[in-house]
Amino acid sequence: MEPEAQPSSVPCYERRVQPCLAELLGTALFSFTGCLALLEDPGGTGRLQPALAHGLALAVTVAVLGDISGGHFNPAVSLAVCLLGGLHITMLIPYWLCQLCGGVIGAGLAKAVAPSERFGNASGGAFVGSAAGEQLPAVLAAEILLSAFLLLVVCMGAINGRTSTPLAPLCIGLTVTAGILAGGGVSGACMNPARAFGPALVANCWNYHWVYWVGPMVAALLVVGLVRLLLGDQATRLLLK
Repeated sequence: MEPEAQPSSVPCYERRVQPCLAELLGTALFSFTGCLALLEDPGGTGRLQPALAHGLALAVTVAVLGDISGGHFNPAVSLAVCLLGGLHITMLIPYWLCQLCGGVIGAGLAKAVAPSERFGNASGGAFVGSAAGEQLPAVLAAEILLSAFLLLVVCMGAINGRTSTPLAPLCIGLTVTAGILAGGGVSGACMNPARAFGPALVANCWNYHWVYWVGPMVAALLVVGLVRLLLGDQATRLLLK
């Protein structure tokens, strides 16, 4: 979501520091819930429990923190929102740093409350997908497409003026749930570099980790191009005004 426009008279804390704290907290809660769902259900309900946990956690955190920071909790979302004019360029790097730190904190909290054997068996909830050898192109393609679906919902539901809706948090959460249900068996359906980075660092599990950065970031560029050139409203489109 796009944070509310704030006049220059608003204190620096509310314009600069508070949004970063909201991104840190929201990403930590989202990552903690997602990691714990994977650790506490190693195969019991398949992809259903992780899908619901990730989707519901994201919907709730976006709803309650969105007016402070925009509720990104995802470096790819922040990149797309910034390129669409919804986030000042000077806040992009601080957002990224807070999101990555939040991912690490969330994964660390999951490790603290989960039995050590489950943490080890699930690689801390890190995304390793089925990325092995000849399957790697399919894994990368799945991450790009699933991330593009999520980012399109974010950009059109929360940023684009003509299509924005108060139901954006719910739509975003449902998109994450659908993505994990559909693509969890192919790539893990991470769609979020911060969510991938946290457990990878805590569990020291870096197998094909680059996929979970390249996929969402490429998707962000593709979706921004689509919105800027074709789907955006008149204020957003660069061409065909």
